[in-house]
Amino acid sequence: MNSPSFFASRPSAVLRVTGADAFTFLQGQFTQDLRPENSPRAAYGLWLNQKGKVVADSFALQLGPEWLLVSGSSPVIALRERLEAFIIADDVELSDVTEDWEIGSFWGPDTSEWLRSEGVTLPAEGEWSRLGDGYFFRGRRCLAEHWQWLRPVNSDAAGSFSGLERVRRVEATAFERARIEAGVPMVPADVGPNDLPNEGGLEDEALSYSKGCYLGQEVMARLHHQGQIRRKLVRVRGVERVSGRPALFSAEGKRVGELRSTAVDNDGQGFVGLAMVTLLGLDRTQPLLVEGATAPTISLVEGSE
Repeated sequence: MNSPSFFASRPSAVLRVTGADAFTFLQGQFTQDLRPENSPRAAYGLWLNQKGKVVADSFALQLGPEWLLVSGSSPVIALRERLEAFIIADDVELSDVTEDWEIGSFWGPDTSEWLRSEGVTLPAEGEWSRLGDGYFFRGRRCLAEHWQWLRPVNSDAAGSFSGLERVRRVEATAFERARIEAGVPMVPADVGPNDLPNEGGLEDEALSYSKGCYLGQEVMARLHHQGQIRRKLVRVRGVERVSGRPALFSAEGKRVGELRSTAVDNDGQGFVGLAMVTLLGLDRTQPLLVEGATAPTISLVEGSE
């Protein structure tokens, strides 16, 4: 049994939500079902606008009468402004506590088995458990087993969990490459204010079709029943490294999308990436050109469509 990879980082947003109406307010805004109330809930979902476009993402952790909204990529200002815009007569208060927390991520094929062998009590699906003075819950950023440990900054992590001495620590580049290779979108880099959740493949992971109303729910319901989107986030691979978010073109010169995220490939030469591309008339077997290139340099990864 192999020990997991481990990456320590700071979250981009952690909001504490308090007040008598905290649950009902969040339930009416979040795309994921937060029931049952008063449970150790740890749900991943999205915060949409009226048109169903993605403003931010987060995990929602219920800690007794209050909640923590935790995102590894969505800016705290975007998340806070999205929520504050709809607090009208609700008894709800938001506090930015981002600087108080850090996240440890464990992932790899044998992660769950290894954690149990180290004495960690893994929570049920959609819930959290305690580990030291932090919260342990299932993550989403890698195709292999992935767990996250949200803990206070400057806490005694090694004292809380001696298994940290036996993990394989990796840098941010390895973590990002694992995410992209797994086709896991990051909000808002890969799926943002101009995109629908379904275009990023987030409908199964982040949406509830049975919870009732939330902002953007009518658009999600129509998409669910019609089952048609015109664009999709796909995995790509390139032979030469690129920067930014360049447009992508077919060999005939037709713009077909744009590159959203990239990471250096294992060989150190090319890259793996995520691109938002049109589904209308796209020949998935043909390579694509990066804006400004003279020859096709990008190909879709088999199975990403």
